[in-house]
Amino acid sequence: MRKRLLASAAAVAAFGLLPALSATPAGAANAGPGAPGIGDPYYPTYGNGGYDVSHYDLRLSYQPATDTLSGTTTLTARATQGLTSFDLDFALPVSRVTVDGRPAAFAASGEQELVVTPARTIPRGRTLTVAVTYSGVPSSVQRYGFTSWMRTPDGGVAANEPESAWWWFPSNDHPADKATYDVDVKVPQGDQAISNGLLLSQSTRGGWTDFHWRQERPQATYLATLAVGHFDFTHARSAGGVPVLNAYSPDLDPATAANARASVERTGEIVDFLSGYFGPYPFDSAGGYVPNVTAGFALETQTRVFYSPKFFTKGPNTSVVAHELAHQWYGDSVSLERWSDIWLNEGFAGYAEWLWAEHEHTGTPQELARAVYDAHPASDPFWTVKPGDPGAANQFDDAVYDRGALAIQALRDTIGDHAFLALLRAWPTQHRYGNGTIAEFEALAERLSGKDLGAFFTTWLYTTAKPATFPGA
Repeated sequence: MRKRLLASAAAVAAFGLLPALSATPAGAANAGPGAPGIGDPYYPTYGNGGYDVSHYDLRLSYQPATDTLSGTTTLTARATQGLTSFDLDFALPVSRVTVDGRPAAFAASGEQELVVTPARTIPRGRTLTVAVTYSGVPSSVQRYGFTSWMRTPDGGVAANEPESAWWWFPSNDHPADKATYDVDVKVPQGDQAISNGLLLSQSTRGGWTDFHWRQERPQATYLATLAVGHFDFTHARSAGGVPVLNAYSPDLDPATAANARASVERTGEIVDFLSGYFGPYPFDSAGGYVPNVTAGFALETQTRVFYSPKFFTKGPNTSVVAHELAHQWYGDSVSLERWSDIWLNEGFAGYAEWLWAEHEHTGTPQELARAVYDAHPASDPFWTVKPGDPGAANQFDDAVYDRGALAIQALRDTIGDHAFLALLRAWPTQHRYGNGTIAEFEALAERLSGKDLGAFFTTWLYTTAKPATFPGA
């Protein structure tokens, strides 16, 4: 959701102090190819096996007129097995790959696999540096029938879930392998480049402006974002001291733009409000951006939320802001371990909307949960989607969000407010900057409440039928 080269003995061997290196270094006798997937049953080819990334360093340039993205991404990783080859997830044309400074063979495979064969086998436990140089037109590339790169009238945007990295940087594309990021992007003078974290520097030379962003906390690959074009920036701080940077496309419909600002400019206020439930805000910056795109979704891109302008066409909408900011705790700081755990993201972000509604005096969580329960009769297919394991085809179904939030209110009614409010803070505290599973969440809920909740979670998360009674009734 976001850095030690192989020590070479070749020079020593040249003086006769060591035998010449073999193709298989000591400790690499059992080496083999890294798996082309990380092992997620929903997306078997997403992510990769054999290594763990600690840092991505992106040095890119982007030309909006031609939608050409070029540059080099350098990954710092640790081999978790002996590697004769390994995969990266990437879709743009590649011109060169090096591993620890040595040229490596590479080949595209399948929809998004880049298979890299280093000049020398990588022993297990060794830190490796992989540099990939590439250039392409992201919007022209489709994988599995779609693109995650959105063209705008003056540039482009990378934002999507569960995949968007393939269109702008090579990666181990799965939330189970989080890393930190440096994103350095050169754009024509007059344009801006937006990414995650803090803007460390901005400088102009020779008709190009360089923007250097840094994300110092671990981040899942799908939570990395890039937007290039013309933007109006605003700067503020929450009452709790969190720096807030927001950006808006200046060519939005005027009414939509006014509604967007009326909503997104409350980011600091909503961060402070949610901190009262979830604990201290986990990152060093917050904010969002509203580009001129036709997409109909918002995404919790870490520290810099992506909002489609469609959320603001009918009026101000702070509900979506509360939803995406809740993800900064539930989904970004604590990321899912596998995509079947999506309830840990969307259920809690949906429930945060209800907490915010109560704050805004537009309904209590209990009232809103009752409305969801009553709106769907037992015959409604809504109840056939299991929030705890919806399947890849239903991962973003309304039931994951609404039935998922309903399950959280049911949990609150079952364990009581004291244990429930402790649980809301304990989960993002204990798993801060890491990953978690529903099973681990259930265990924590049982420990804090002192109750056996196995039957409860089976009913509310894993049963394809409407629960017989409304929670709290």
